[in-house]
Amino acid sequence: MIHPLEEPRSLPPELHAYLGELVRRARAVCGPHLVSVFAVGSLALEDYWHGRSDVDVTVVVEPSLSGSALHDLAAALAHPDLLCPAAGLELVVYGTDFVGRPSGEAGYLLDLNTGPLLPDRLSFEAARSPSFWYVIDRSVAHQAGLSLFGRPAREVVAAPDRPDVLAAVRASVREHSDGEGHLADNRVLNGCRAVVFCRTGRWMAKRGAAQDIATAEEGFRPLIEAAVHSFERPRSSAVPLPTAEVRAFLAWVRERVDEAARADGR
Repeated sequence: MIHPLEEPRSLPPELHAYLGELVRRARAVCGPHLVSVFAVGSLALEDYWHGRSDVDVTVVVEPSLSGSALHDLAAALAHPDLLCPAAGLELVVYGTDFVGRPSGEAGYLLDLNTGPLLPDRLSFEAARSPSFWYVIDRSVAHQAGLSLFGRPAREVVAAPDRPDVLAAVRASVREHSDGEGHLADNRVLNGCRAVVFCRTGRWMAKRGAAQDIATAEEGFRPLIEAAVHSFERPRSSAVPLPTAEVRAFLAWVRERVDEAARADGR
Protein backbone atom coordinates (compact mmCIF):
# COMPACT_ATOMS: atom_id res chain seq x y z
CA MET A 1 0.00 0.00 0.00
CA ILE A 2 1.31 3.46 -0.89
CA HIS A 3 1.83 5.60 2.17
CA PRO A 4 -0.44 8.67 1.91
CA LEU A 5 1.46 11.90 1.58
CA GLU A 6 0.88 14.54 4.20
CA GLU A 7 0.23 17.40 1.78
CA PRO A 8 -1.10 15.81 -1.44
CA ARG A 9 -2.83 18.96 -2.67
CA SER A 10 0.50 20.78 -2.69
CA LEU A 11 1.95 18.33 -5.21
CA PRO A 12 1.51 18.18 -8.98
CA PRO A 13 -0.84 15.32 -9.88
CA GLU A 14 1.82 13.79 -12.16
CA LEU A 15 4.04 13.16 -9.11
CA HIS A 16 1.65 12.10 -6.39
CA ALA A 17 1.79 8.33 -6.96
CA TYR A 18 5.55 8.44 -7.63
CA LEU A 19 6.38 10.30 -4.44
CA GLY A 20 4.03 8.07 -2.46
CA GLU A 21 5.92 5.03 -3.69
CA LEU A 22 9.26 6.72 -3.02
CA VAL A 23 8.21 7.28 0.60
CA ARG A 24 6.93 3.71 0.90
CA ARG A 25 10.26 2.31 -0.31
CA ALA A 26 12.26 4.62 1.95
CA ARG A 27 10.24 3.44 4.95
CA ALA A 28 10.68 -0.20 3.94
CA VAL A 29 14.46 0.15 3.67
CA CYS A 30 15.14 2.52 6.58
CA GLY A 31 12.48 1.38 9.03
CA PRO A 32 12.52 3.27 12.34
CA HIS A 33 15.72 5.05 11.31
CA LEU A 34 13.73 7.20 8.85
CA VAL A 35 13.05 10.63 10.35
CA SER A 36 11.77 12.79 7.47
CA VAL A 37 11.24 12.94 3.74
CA PHE A 38 10.54 16.30 2.14
CA ALA A 39 10.64 17.97 -1.25
CA VAL A 40 12.91 20.92 -1.96
CA GLY A 41 13.74 22.77 -5.18
CA SER A 42 10.90 23.68 -7.53
CA LEU A 43 8.34 21.57 -5.64
CA ALA A 44 8.99 23.39 -2.38
CA LEU A 45 8.96 26.79 -4.11
CA GLU A 46 5.79 25.93 -6.06
CA ASP A 47 7.34 26.29 -9.50
CA TYR A 48 7.50 22.69 -10.72
CA TRP A 49 7.15 22.50 -14.52
CA HIS A 50 6.39 18.98 -15.74
CA GLY A 51 8.71 17.86 -18.52
CA ARG A 52 11.35 20.37 -17.48
CA SER A 53 11.86 20.30 -13.70
CA ASP A 54 13.65 17.67 -11.66
CA VAL A 55 12.16 16.23 -8.49
CA ASP A 56 14.37 17.29 -5.58
CA VAL A 57 13.94 15.21 -2.43
CA THR A 58 15.79 15.26 0.89
CA VAL A 59 15.73 12.28 3.25
CA VAL A 60 16.82 12.57 6.88
CA VAL A 61 17.77 9.46 8.83
CA GLU A 62 19.19 8.54 12.19
CA PRO A 63 23.00 8.32 11.88
CA SER A 64 22.86 4.72 13.09
CA LEU A 65 21.42 3.65 9.70
CA SER A 66 23.89 1.17 8.22
CA GLY A 67 25.94 1.76 5.10
CA SER A 68 24.38 -1.32 3.51
CA ALA A 69 20.93 0.22 4.01
CA LEU A 70 22.07 3.34 2.16
CA HIS A 71 23.12 1.17 -0.79
CA ASP A 72 19.78 -0.64 -0.63
CA LEU A 73 17.94 2.68 -0.61
CA ALA A 74 19.80 3.89 -3.69
CA ALA A 75 18.93 0.66 -5.51
CA ALA A 76 15.28 0.85 -4.46
CA LEU A 77 14.84 4.42 -5.72
CA ALA A 78 16.87 4.24 -8.94
CA HIS A 79 15.16 4.73 -12.30
CA PRO A 80 13.82 2.67 -14.04
CA ASP A 81 13.19 0.27 -11.14
CA LEU A 82 11.19 3.13 -9.69
CA LEU A 83 10.08 4.82 -12.88
CA CYS A 84 10.57 8.59 -12.57
CA PRO A 85 7.87 10.56 -14.41
CA ALA A 86 9.85 13.82 -14.18
CA ALA A 87 13.07 14.80 -15.93
CA GLY A 88 14.92 13.20 -13.04
CA LEU A 89 15.18 12.61 -9.33
CA GLU A 90 17.84 14.39 -7.29
CA LEU A 91 17.80 12.79 -3.86
CA VAL A 92 20.09 13.54 -0.92
CA VAL A 93 20.21 11.67 2.39
CA TYR A 94 21.54 13.31 5.56
CA GLY A 95 21.99 12.15 9.11
CA THR A 96 20.23 14.06 11.87
CA ASP A 97 23.57 14.75 13.57
CA PHE A 98 24.81 16.72 10.56
CA VAL A 99 21.69 18.38 9.22
CA GLY A 100 20.58 19.67 12.61
CA ARG A 101 23.40 22.22 12.77
CA PRO A 102 24.38 25.05 10.40
CA SER A 103 27.15 24.04 8.02
CA GLY A 104 28.80 25.15 4.81
CA GLU A 105 29.82 21.57 3.96
CA ALA A 106 28.14 19.04 1.69
CA GLY A 107 27.71 16.56 4.55
CA TYR A 108 25.49 13.99 2.85
CA LEU A 109 25.39 10.24 3.44
CA LEU A 110 24.00 9.50 -0.04
CA ASP A 111 23.62 11.59 -3.18
CA LEU A 112 21.56 9.97 -5.95
CA ASN A 113 20.72 11.43 -9.36
CA THR A 114 18.59 9.23 -11.58
CA GLY A 115 15.91 9.54 -14.22
CA PRO A 116 15.16 9.62 -17.94
CA LEU A 117 16.86 12.98 -18.67
CA LEU A 118 19.38 13.18 -15.83
CA PRO A 119 22.94 11.81 -15.89
CA ASP A 120 23.23 9.04 -13.31
CA ARG A 121 25.16 9.87 -10.15
CA LEU A 122 25.67 7.82 -7.01
CA SER A 123 27.95 9.08 -4.23
CA PHE A 124 28.49 8.19 -0.61
CA GLU A 125 31.53 10.46 -0.14
CA ALA A 126 30.51 14.04 0.56
CA ALA A 127 34.09 15.23 0.96
CA ARG A 128 34.64 14.68 -2.76
CA SER A 129 31.74 16.90 -3.85
CA PRO A 130 31.49 20.68 -4.20
CA SER A 131 29.41 21.83 -1.26
CA PHE A 132 27.43 24.69 -2.76
CA TRP A 133 24.46 22.73 -4.18
CA TYR A 134 23.82 21.10 -0.83
CA VAL A 135 24.11 24.33 1.17
CA ILE A 136 21.57 26.01 -1.11
CA ASP A 137 19.19 23.04 -0.93
CA ARG A 138 19.34 22.99 2.88
CA SER A 139 18.66 26.73 2.95
CA VAL A 140 15.60 26.18 0.73
CA ALA A 141 14.56 23.21 2.87
CA HIS A 142 14.64 25.22 6.10
CA GLN A 143 12.59 27.98 4.50
CA ALA A 144 10.07 25.99 2.48
CA GLY A 145 10.65 22.22 2.57
CA LEU A 146 7.44 20.39 1.59
CA SER A 147 6.77 17.54 4.02
CA LEU A 148 6.15 14.10 2.51
CA PHE A 149 6.75 12.03 5.65
CA GLY A 150 7.81 12.50 9.25
CA ARG A 151 8.98 15.61 11.04
CA PRO A 152 8.74 18.93 9.15
CA ALA A 153 11.87 20.18 7.41
CA ARG A 154 12.15 23.28 9.55
CA GLU A 155 12.39 21.13 12.69
CA VAL A 156 15.18 18.90 11.44
CA VAL A 157 17.21 21.07 9.06
CA ALA A 158 19.17 24.00 10.45
CA ALA A 159 19.43 27.06 8.22
CA PRO A 160 23.02 27.48 6.99
CA ASP A 161 24.63 30.74 8.11
CA ARG A 162 24.20 33.58 5.63
CA PRO A 163 27.94 33.90 4.81
CA ASP A 164 27.97 30.20 3.89
CA VAL A 165 24.87 30.62 1.74
CA LEU A 166 26.31 33.64 -0.05
CA ALA A 167 29.53 31.71 -0.71
CA ALA A 168 27.43 28.87 -2.09
CA VAL A 169 25.41 31.24 -4.27
CA ARG A 170 28.59 32.73 -5.70
CA ALA A 171 29.95 29.26 -6.46
CA SER A 172 26.67 28.37 -8.13
CA VAL A 173 26.80 31.49 -10.30
CA ARG A 174 30.40 30.73 -11.23
CA GLU A 175 29.36 27.20 -12.23
CA HIS A 176 26.54 28.56 -14.39
CA SER A 177 28.88 31.14 -15.91
CA ASP A 178 31.03 28.32 -17.24
CA GLY A 179 27.93 26.97 -18.94
CA GLU A 180 29.03 23.37 -19.32
CA GLY A 181 26.15 20.95 -18.72
CA HIS A 182 23.55 23.66 -18.08
CA LEU A 183 20.80 24.97 -20.32
CA ALA A 184 21.10 28.69 -21.00
CA ASP A 185 17.60 29.47 -19.73
CA ASN A 186 18.31 27.76 -16.41
CA ARG A 187 21.57 29.68 -16.05
CA VAL A 188 19.72 32.98 -16.44
CA LEU A 189 16.82 32.06 -14.14
CA ASN A 190 19.12 30.75 -11.41
CA GLY A 191 20.95 34.07 -11.68
CA CYS A 192 17.69 35.93 -11.11
CA ARG A 193 16.92 33.79 -8.08
CA ALA A 194 20.41 34.41 -6.68
CA VAL A 195 20.00 38.19 -6.87
CA VAL A 196 16.57 38.08 -5.23
CA PHE A 197 18.00 35.99 -2.38
CA CYS A 198 20.87 38.46 -1.90
CA ARG A 199 18.40 41.35 -1.73
CA THR A 200 15.71 39.73 0.43
CA GLY A 201 17.24 36.76 2.25
CA ARG A 202 14.42 34.58 0.88
CA TRP A 203 14.35 31.95 -1.83
CA MET A 204 11.88 32.57 -4.62
CA ALA A 205 10.66 30.44 -7.51
CA LYS A 206 12.73 30.95 -10.64
CA ARG A 207 9.97 32.50 -12.73
CA GLY A 208 8.86 34.78 -9.92
CA ALA A 209 12.44 35.94 -9.40
CA ALA A 210 12.77 36.46 -13.16
CA GLN A 211 9.73 38.74 -13.15
CA ASP A 212 11.17 40.80 -10.30
CA ILE A 213 14.56 41.25 -11.96
CA ALA A 214 13.08 41.94 -15.41
CA THR A 215 10.93 44.68 -13.89
CA ALA A 216 13.81 46.25 -11.98
CA GLU A 217 16.50 45.88 -14.67
CA GLU A 218 15.12 47.04 -18.01
CA GLY A 219 18.33 46.31 -19.87
CA PHE A 220 18.10 42.61 -19.07
CA ARG A 221 14.35 42.26 -19.64
CA PRO A 222 14.49 40.81 -23.20
CA LEU A 223 17.02 38.17 -22.17
CA ILE A 224 15.10 37.21 -19.04
CA GLU A 225 11.77 37.01 -20.88
CA ALA A 226 13.39 34.79 -23.51
CA ALA A 227 14.77 32.57 -20.74
CA VAL A 228 11.32 32.19 -19.17
CA HIS A 229 9.80 31.35 -22.58
CA SER A 230 12.46 28.68 -23.11
CA PHE A 231 12.10 27.31 -19.57
CA GLU A 232 8.39 26.67 -20.18
CA ARG A 233 9.25 24.27 -23.01
CA PRO A 234 10.50 20.67 -22.67
CA ARG A 235 14.25 20.34 -22.20
CA SER A 236 14.62 18.94 -25.69
CA SER A 237 13.00 22.08 -27.13
CA ALA A 238 14.91 24.71 -25.14
CA VAL A 239 15.52 27.90 -27.10
CA PRO A 240 19.15 29.02 -27.58
CA LEU A 241 19.98 32.35 -25.94
CA PRO A 242 22.70 34.81 -27.04
CA THR A 243 25.92 33.58 -25.42
CA ALA A 244 27.44 37.03 -24.91
CA GLU A 245 24.26 38.36 -23.29
CA VAL A 246 24.03 35.40 -20.92
CA ARG A 247 27.65 35.90 -19.86
CA ALA A 248 27.13 39.62 -19.34
CA PHE A 249 24.06 38.98 -17.23
CA LEU A 250 25.84 36.42 -15.06
CA ALA A 251 28.77 38.80 -14.61
CA TRP A 252 26.27 41.36 -13.32
CA VAL A 253 24.80 38.72 -11.00
CA ARG A 254 28.25 37.95 -9.58
CA GLU A 255 28.72 41.64 -8.81
CA ARG A 256 25.43 41.72 -6.90
CA VAL A 257 26.42 38.65 -4.89
CA ASP A 258 29.80 40.19 -4.07
CA GLU A 259 28.10 43.41 -2.99
CA ALA A 260 25.83 41.46 -0.64
CA ALA A 261 28.81 39.61 0.86
CA ARG A 262 30.71 42.86 1.40
CA ALA A 263 27.69 44.50 3.00
CA ASP A 264 27.31 41.58 5.41
CA GLY A 265 30.98 41.84 6.32
CA ARG A 266 30.76 45.43 7.53
